[in-house]
Amino acid sequence: MDWRDIPSLAALRAFEAAARHGSLTAAARELNVTHAAIAQHVRAVEAHLETALLVRQGRGMALTDAGAALAADLSDGFGRIVSGVRAVTAAAEGRPLSVTVTTTFAESWLMPRLAGFWAAHPDVPLSITPGNAVSDLRRDGFDLGIRYGRGSWPGLTAEFLVSADYRIVAAPALIAGRATGSLDAVADLPWLFETVHREPRRWAEANGLDLSRVRSEVFATLGMVLAAVRGGAGVSILSHAIVEDDIHAGRLVSILDVGDTGLGYHIVRGPGPMSPAARAFVAWLRTQA
Repeated sequence: MDWRDIPSLAALRAFEAAARHGSLTAAARELNVTHAAIAQHVRAVEAHLETALLVRQGRGMALTDAGAALAADLSDGFGRIVSGVRAVTAAAEGRPLSVTVTTTFAESWLMPRLAGFWAAHPDVPLSITPGNAVSDLRRDGFDLGIRYGRGSWPGLTAEFLVSADYRIVAAPALIAGRATGSLDAVADLPWLFETVHREPRRWAEANGLDLSRVRSEVFATLGMVLAAVRGGAGVSILSHAIVEDDIHAGRLVSILDVGDTGLGYHIVRGPGPMSPAARAFVAWLRTQA
């Protein structure tokens, strides 16, 4: 490679930050340089490529088509550099393996099993960050993620972990004396849903439950729904991975198995090699699934 064929890495880094933030000021803050330095770097890249990459739009900046394409490639390229360096140095530095996990999955599936990982790998420090927002693993400093969906996330490698097949569940006291195995058996009870994942409501309506006629409550998070169902406040449709331990412990009763939805929880990671700690954690997750 002839490095004279491309703008300087400092200029490209400045442009990538400005493109990502849509602001020269925010880019300057991230890179700890002046606004003028960022502007000069962006102009240098545009001059080298002889094309406009950023244009003013109101109080912010907007990418041209060429700018958007270059920004995407630079983000991927810088991310690969970061991943490669971290993979090589993580073991020597003793940096904790950083994992992002959806909140309810962390609380209901991962954390109850985590003592087993620490017993098997006491030398692997682990940092778990719960959250439901979609995260850029490389940019936000995560080595791995566990995410809910169908397994397709651009730029990431996804490995199926456990199914998110749904179960209709309720507290034993709420359905005492009732038959199970059908929607009709519990259609007159309160139904509890959460705001983000609409698949359970779609399934219920597609299978004959008229949500406009039943008593229902909608909560902000899946964790709130699960807590309310455990407390006997109503019936809900929840992922089997989330309620499996509750069913085994007798805290919840499975009324009906919804079946294969095509959804699941997946181990996701960016391109590049995994550190020994990441390989150990992924291997352990597979045994738990």
